[in-house]
Amino acid sequence: MRSRRQRQRRAITLIVAAAVLVGVGTTAAVVWFNRASAQPQTATDDSATAEPTPSPEPLSPAEQLIADADDPLACAVSFAGDGIALDPVLQWQNGLYQALPIPSADGRVFAGWYATPEDAAAFTVGARVNGADPVACVEQQIELHAAWKTPDENVAENAQIPILMYHQFTANPDGEEGWLRGNYAYIGDFDAQMNHIATTGFYLPTWDELSAFIDGRLFLPARSVIITDDDADQTWFDLAVPVVDKYKVLTTSFMITAYRQDPPPSVYVLRRSHTHDMHQAGDNGKGRMVNWTADEIAADLNASGDILGVREVIAYPYGHYNDTSKQGVAQAGYEMARTIEPGTVEIGTDKFALPVVRIDYGMGLESLISRIG
Repeated sequence: MRSRRQRQRRAITLIVAAAVLVGVGTTAAVVWFNRASAQPQTATDDSATAEPTPSPEPLSPAEQLIADADDPLACAVSFAGDGIALDPVLQWQNGLYQALPIPSADGRVFAGWYATPEDAAAFTVGARVNGADPVACVEQQIELHAAWKTPDENVAENAQIPILMYHQFTANPDGEEGWLRGNYAYIGDFDAQMNHIATTGFYLPTWDELSAFIDGRLFLPARSVIITDDDADQTWFDLAVPVVDKYKVLTTSFMITAYRQDPPPSVYVLRRSHTHDMHQAGDNGKGRMVNWTADEIAADLNASGDILGVREVIAYPYGHYNDTSKQGVAQAGYEMARTIEPGTVEIGTDKFALPVVRIDYGMGLESLISRIG
């Protein structure tokens, strides 16, 4: 009996002792943790030792244009050359160059933009870049190089720029019948003529270039030509435009905007004004252009300009014009006007009386060559 009680006492003693040891251990652990928490931190502070993030390189003006455009078709065009200090401009790789600058410098005549410095130095006509050329960039950038001539060199070139004037077109080699027969160019002849222009080294000036040439500010090669169509007849769309696309030649369609307002049928076709609604006879049988006041003419041309989105050059209906006509054209903000009078454009030509080379039925390739080379 005593032995059993002794065993119970020893068990109780052991349990109490174990509990005391556990309590002491827990207290010690708590004391150690508190002391450790109070010690200064010795871990490495990554923010204090890490290298600072480098600032990105600032974008060049051309790169900034591309970044702002955020379009894979955007192209930043930069300009280089003697005396050139121009900001880059944005162009689009699904179209032709638009409004390239024409710089000026005292005692010099600008001779165009070229793809390389070597082409600029050699005045290589085939490498001269203007609004007749598709935009083509490498990694959305291109640099064009300027060339210059002296005023004497410009005069010595003796450039005489023909403006070809077509009207309607026919697929019939024997031509059309009726009083407008002469207006219809045979499409086979037109194809041969456009092939000749596209493959024999002709330069195709834009209208702003022609204006600068007349002023003596821009050098144009002697073998230059401008191709135009009057009236935007349906045969122009159906027969002629496919040929224009085939040879990739810049042309201008003079549209009577009261009658039709079609969008450009090709990237190579510029739409320009043949007036809004002045292609009609006035009281004396002549065109409204020589019957209306300058204010009336300007109002009509403003309507046409608003529709086409451009005021640059017009073609006088029937070729009729006078001083009042010129006043109305200028008042509406146009810079040039084309007549039907025969001749070529030279330095100093009246900008409101541009002459033409008329193309009539029966005038084949040889006839064109005899007129423009």
